[in-house]
Amino acid sequence: MRRTMSAWGLALMMASGLAAGAQAQTVVGAVDSTLPPWRCGVDGTFAPHAFPTMDGKTQGFQVDLYDEIGKRMGRRIEITSASFSGLIPALNAGRYDFLCAPTTVTPERAASLLFTEGALYTELQFGIRRGTAPIRSEEDLRGKTISVNKGTPYEAWVNNNRERLNLTLLAFDTQPDAVQAVLQGRAYANLSGNTVIKYSASRTPQYIADFALPGTRFHWATPFRQGDVAARDAMERVLECMKQDGTVARLSQKWFGQVPKPDDGEVTIFPGFGVPGMPGHDATPHTLSCS
Repeated sequence: MRRTMSAWGLALMMASGLAAGAQAQTVVGAVDSTLPPWRCGVDGTFAPHAFPTMDGKTQGFQVDLYDEIGKRMGRRIEITSASFSGLIPALNAGRYDFLCAPTTVTPERAASLLFTEGALYTELQFGIRRGTAPIRSEEDLRGKTISVNKGTPYEAWVNNNRERLNLTLLAFDTQPDAVQAVLQGRAYANLSGNTVIKYSASRTPQYIADFALPGTRFHWATPFRQGDVAARDAMERVLECMKQDGTVARLSQKWFGQVPKPDDGEVTIFPGFGVPGMPGHDATPHTLSCS
């Protein structure tokens, strides 16, 4: 019997194959702007946030989000895909003006980068192969192999708990490869962000969204280089207006399939600029001026 590959399977294959090399550039925002374009980097294998189209460009929540931000700011934004592990070094080296990738705000990152407030919250969640016993606590992970996307907080969590739980780490350059390790039995579970785990599960019948780690809710935000205060603040003002008029919530529902709750990051406007309680946060109050 002839077998055909699903669109999701083809996207996984394209994402894995193109991650190491340059993808076609995706241009969004005010494409007819005479201002210099902004350059941003994204992990183009992180569906539904960013993943390949059939012509090798990038689609997803992040693309739609920065398309609208660019239009409102009158700027063209050039999105280039690369492995996540190389994005922050490339930003600090000046190859990008900011990152379009959903970047988890941690104290360590906030000490060396300048973040907007989060457009979303993320939680750390495990995905397992169908038929595997559900994970009910961290103890169920003892002695197991966990797959992750390289250079992420998910890799850091496994490393930080490796000795305590006798974990084995399998780190990959792409999230699809980390999922495949679970489906192939090379890893017991895959650890990633909740939106990504749930999206993968909705497209892959043998993959199930499972245990979410308690107390791991973080901001997913836009990082700039240290010192780019004016650009960070300008983008955050636009993001806050998009939260106020429901744009971020609508994009979230489109890509994640759920209406955000009243306390979710898509609808919460945080005080000041940046992530409260993190380095780089400016608590000075400001008023919105949304057209």
